[in-house]
Amino acid sequence: MAPDFLVSLVAEHGPWVVLVFYLLWRDLQKDQATRAVLDKNSSILIEITTIIRERLPAGNGVR
Repeated sequence: MAPDFLVSLVAEHGPWVVLVFYLLWRDLQKDQATRAVLDKNSSILIEITTIIRERLPAGNGVR
């Protein structure tokens, strides 16, 4: 976006424009943090599953 466009939005609509952009930015940050935590949890679960499968005795009807 051009800086002139942002300035005209703020001049015309006041602090509401700034508030909307701030809330959208905070929502993006929260989404990124949530995705990072979910990715970390997924990798931990994969590690645990791998360790359990390695320690299970073979041939007990488990695929």
